[in-house]
Amino acid sequence: MAPIKIVAATGCPTGIAHTFMAEEALKKAASKLGVEIKVETHGQVGVENELTKKDIAEADGVILAADKDVYAYRFHGKPTVEVSVAKGIHEAEELIQTIIDGKATVYKAKKSDTSDEEEKEASEKGNNNFAHSIYKHLMNGVSHMLPFVVGGGVLIAISFLFGIHSANPDHESYHPIAAMLNDIGSLGFQMMVPILAAFIAESIAKRPGMVVGFIGGLIASNGGAGFLGGIAAGFIGGFIIVLLGKLLEKMPKSLNGLKSIFLYPLIGILFVGVIMTLLVEPMTAINEGMISFLSNFQNANPILLGIIVGSMSAFDMGGPVNKAAYVTGTALLGEGNYYFMAGVSAACITPPLITAFATLFFKKYFNQAERNAGGVNFILGSTHITEGAIPFAAKNPIVVIPILMIGSSVSAILTYMMKIQVPAPHGGFLVLPVVTGAIQWIIAILIGSLVGAFLYGFYKKRSYSKDQQSKGSENDGQQIA
Repeated sequence: MAPIKIVAATGCPTGIAHTFMAEEALKKAASKLGVEIKVETHGQVGVENELTKKDIAEADGVILAADKDVYAYRFHGKPTVEVSVAKGIHEAEELIQTIIDGKATVYKAKKSDTSDEEEKEASEKGNNNFAHSIYKHLMNGVSHMLPFVVGGGVLIAISFLFGIHSANPDHESYHPIAAMLNDIGSLGFQMMVPILAAFIAESIAKRPGMVVGFIGGLIASNGGAGFLGGIAAGFIGGFIIVLLGKLLEKMPKSLNGLKSIFLYPLIGILFVGVIMTLLVEPMTAINEGMISFLSNFQNANPILLGIIVGSMSAFDMGGPVNKAAYVTGTALLGEGNYYFMAGVSAACITPPLITAFATLFFKKYFNQAERNAGGVNFILGSTHITEGAIPFAAKNPIVVIPILMIGSSVSAILTYMMKIQVPAPHGGFLVLPVVTGAIQWIIAILIGSLVGAFLYGFYKKRSYSKDQQSKGSENDGQQIA
């Protein structure tokens, strides 16, 4: 009997860690269950190990473990299990077993009458969970936005090495290289909102949606509505194209080219332009109000803000709650607020360092694989890759996640209390030269990390002691018997 063949696609918003952790988990589970599997990854560098039409045709089932658009329309008619990327990491065996047992639901995609294969399936499958669908569209925008934010933000941060006012031609510290770096980086930041909107809309309605979303995002950006306006523009633009697809579906197929090249962009841009022009003023007021609230909060109660930011950043380590804090921080960077991101970055760096220090100081209570992973987490944490802590948290999330949240909160609180500024949205300790209060920032992160590490270490020690007592009791019982 031929082995069962499964194809899978994994993707997370940042495309850095979760994507490949899910791939590895699925491959290990498939090997254990005697199943053939091919996993396509949608990482930050693009699609790797791409599934061919033959791969999909020969597959007995499909696993979609993704929080972004992975072009699911390709799997129409195949038994499919669709879950978040986190479940792909933690429940890989159960997902594969669902296909083995024949319990997977046949995927049914909806068609959009566009002119080529890439523009088909303008709406998500009907049986998809609505909340997860909305989240996937949003994260598709975030994942495409992040490279612009990181690249642009780090260039702006580097320009500050020449002096905080070195890009200002009217200031005595002006330097032409600094000005050039600042201008280039600022272009990346200016693209943040339009790209966010474009790829939210692209996730909903494919290529026609991207054009409309981009224009809506530009209107939001130019009007001052910020990333909230970009999110609204993306969803409005995407659903405008979906609605147009339904209204124009009776047109002859011979006019499909006219629809995609002329009608969709013309009508879509017109409608999103009108709607966003009407919405941009109230959304700008909301955006400015939120920024003002957070800025005031930051000064009035840094402890409470640190607890909120720290808990959000460590709660799911790269997941939606973490991304909410991170995206807010990047948006505030674009407004010139470098304090908020300092706390977010500290809170994101801390979880992997907690596990690293715990395996260093409490070696006896961790196995060799955990100690090896802990050593790697010194590097991952130092470069702002929070996901390195996930394997440790996955073993006992009810206990470990609160410990990570405590450590991250301590780091964020100290960062806010010391009024540290971080002008770069990513990079961890690589951006220390541009951090205002770099030494204090390192101290804040180390304190939070060590607090968490000792809490985690004492928990492991206690668990180890209980295990030893349990084994001793079993041995005594065997001797009596």
